[in-house]
Amino acid sequence: MNCQIKRFSELTTKELYEILKVRAEVFIVGQNCVFQDLDSKDEVSYHLFLEDNSEIAAYLRILPKGIAHPEAAIGRVLTKEAYRKKGLSREIVQKAIDFITDTLEEKEIRISAQAYLQEFYKGFGFEAISDIYLYEGIEHVEMLYQK
Repeated sequence: MNCQIKRFSELTTKELYEILKVRAEVFIVGQNCVFQDLDSKDEVSYHLFLEDNSEIAAYLRILPKGIAHPEAAIGRVLTKEAYRKKGLSREIVQKAIDFITDTLEEKEIRISAQAYLQEFYKGFGFEAISDIYLYEGIEHVEMLYQK
């Protein structure tokens, strides 16, 4: 499995296409959720993805602080269905935390997590900082990691 972390400007056309394709597959089709995925934040984000023979198996984006929240943020976390139950979600989130704390030298990370994933994110040290709220018809909760 090949891990990549790239700024938007560093992505190849093929990588960008594959990222957008898998995000639509997982979030729009898979969750039956119609929402505006392309929100202009991609252009200022880092894109972290695991590839298996040029196929994106897992993906997330890292938003520098001040873009979506006062803190750095992780968003659009996904693992493609065929690659689930293999520990890739855990691997990719840990790589994002390490990149944010070591490379970007940030001490806080915010995530808007689907509510059912609270325990998963607590395993990394995230703590809920909001009540559960609906986003595009799906229960979410704001969570914060502090190094």
